Amino acid sequence: PVDILGIGNAIVDVLARTEDDFLIANQLAKGSMRLIDEVEAERLYQAMGPATVISGGSAANTTVGVASLGGKASFIGKVRQDSLGKAFTHDIRAIGVGFETAHAEEGPATARSFILVTPDGERTMNTYLGACQNLGPADIDPHTVQAAAITYLEGYLWDPPAAKAAFRKAADLAHAAGRKVSITLSDSFCVDRYRDEFRALITDGTIDLLLANEHELKSLYTTSDFDSAQS
Repeated sequence: PVDILGIGNAIVDVLARTEDDFLIANQLAKGSMRLIDEVEAERLYQAMGPATVISGGSAANTTVGVASLGGKASFIGKVRQDSLGKAFTHDIRAIGVGFETAHAEEGPATARSFILVTPDGERTMNTYLGACQNLGPADIDPHTVQAAAITYLEGYLWDPPAAKAAFRKAADLAHAAGRKVSITLSDSFCVDRYRDEFRALITDGTIDLLLANEHELKSLYTTSDFDSAQS
């Protein structure tokens, strides 16, 4: 049995420090996460400064945090059978997280997120999802879900349609086994795209635990007042 099963985008992070002027020049909304294609990914990589490459992804990072604190965690996410996919697999397993999702043998490359950090510590994310978009119901292993006390989904995963179906399958399996299901809203821009669907997940009982920061909660309930969003 494990404490947490994370289901999310398996991403390799490319981090670089930058100035606000760079964000403005490239028309990037500070603090946001935007999805980019392969052409924009290559353009941004060439334009940004020296970078550090490290395995990441929202839910994957959460499972790594659980494992590093002595908990038991597993992760489901899709990578390509390429150099970055192999690096991601090595890194997450090395920290003690169970990761057995089959690598894609063809299709888009392993996802990468270009994360620009300004002097105030804020991060602006530009994500090429690549192989992440191909996560589907077939990747949801029933035994892995049933072994987890909590199945944890990242809101970012709600973009690809097949991934939505994968999560609904995982939620059904978890509830059938008497387990809990949670979701993190990821960011307010993600909530803006899927507000009605996220609210439906809560009201129809798909989600038992909701994780959100102040901005995300305000966006979910379309209010500028934090207290009313909480209630």
